[in-house]
Amino acid sequence: MTPAISPPAAGPLTGIRILDLSRILAGPICTQLLGDYGADIIKIEKPGAGDDTRSWGPPFVKDADGNDTEESTFYLCANRNKRSVAVDISQADGQALIRKLLGKCDVLIENFRVGALSKYGLGYDELRDEFPALVYCSITGFGQTGPYRDRAGYDFLAQGMGGIMSVTGEPEGMPMKTGVGIADIMTGMHASTGILAALRHRDATGMGQHIDLSLFETQISWLYYHAVEYLNTGEDPDRLGNAHANVVPYEVFETADGHVILAAGNDGQFASFCAAAGTPELAENPDFATNPARIRNRDTLLPNIRDIFRTRSTDDWVSTLEVAGVPCGPINTVSRVFDDPHAQARGMAIEMPHPQAGSVNLVAAPAKMSETPVTYRRPPPVRGEHTVEVLRDMLGLTENEITRLRQDGIAEGE
Repeated sequence: MTPAISPPAAGPLTGIRILDLSRILAGPICTQLLGDYGADIIKIEKPGAGDDTRSWGPPFVKDADGNDTEESTFYLCANRNKRSVAVDISQADGQALIRKLLGKCDVLIENFRVGALSKYGLGYDELRDEFPALVYCSITGFGQTGPYRDRAGYDFLAQGMGGIMSVTGEPEGMPMKTGVGIADIMTGMHASTGILAALRHRDATGMGQHIDLSLFETQISWLYYHAVEYLNTGEDPDRLGNAHANVVPYEVFETADGHVILAAGNDGQFASFCAAAGTPELAENPDFATNPARIRNRDTLLPNIRDIFRTRSTDDWVSTLEVAGVPCGPINTVSRVFDDPHAQARGMAIEMPHPQAGSVNLVAAPAKMSETPVTYRRPPPVRGEHTVEVLRDMLGLTENEITRLRQDGIAEGE
């Protein structure tokens, strides 16, 4: 585990400040990514409750005495490099605080239902004239327009309605969601690139804009080659389990003691596999010599390959095919992922100090930037941890003013 607490370094987004009214996963994924690159993220949370995912456990982080804290591991995954400010935006004084903060921010991101923030005077239409340079990003289940705009949206629904489940799972089994919330995660990724593009436009023209992102559309876009196949053939793609529709052999095979992935992406790799497996005649057979031929004859070819793989152990196959230059690998559990020497060499697990737990373990950012590396400046904050700091230092409020806001239930935090 790599200890990671960075000084306020000059990340590529240093100087950008984002007011984060999002919660759960898609929005927090976006703002954590931008925070890793140096942006100052002000996470606005509801007093007394905070981000919904704080209570999405067990497991919860343990304190020094081994007791559960209020911080779930789910919450920890997407909330580092942020400052938490607990403000009740349902009250007029809370709304006034948000507007004051916006005067010092470049971006607002939110994932309320369509129109929900307008009743607080915090929708895009209510803010655009007062803050013309503001980049305002809205994440919803189905977008700001269309017949489903008022529906609640969740990752599971987006995976189902967006088509990914129809191509995931075994051919004769049930449609299957992915093992992580990929619609949420990819929407957060698209939000981050959309925000960066809008900031580029803002810097060139002085004008902000509204970014309208939905889980539904993001999931549709993530179909990629399956979608283009349908749009150009009119035929629904099949569900193939771990197999690939357009490349053979490209799937999971059972070994003598486990499973292995073979990903022969071209004819040369297939020939190298056959030579390493001691069956060069398969690559010489015209029924299998080319990828189109292997696709046509996959039902004949694959039983032969399955028999071959059962003759050796997983480690034997991985080492043999690595030498042969054939893409191959084990199916790791999460524990084996973080025990993998390559993951360790790349520093993919980090440790950060935490005010309640002492320290927490997190997944590192994957981008390795030579001039402006990712920095880990703040662990995922406790609810309202930075309320006083932000109201005092950013807005210039006095101690008496902050005390009054806390006494009136408008703000929370030490």
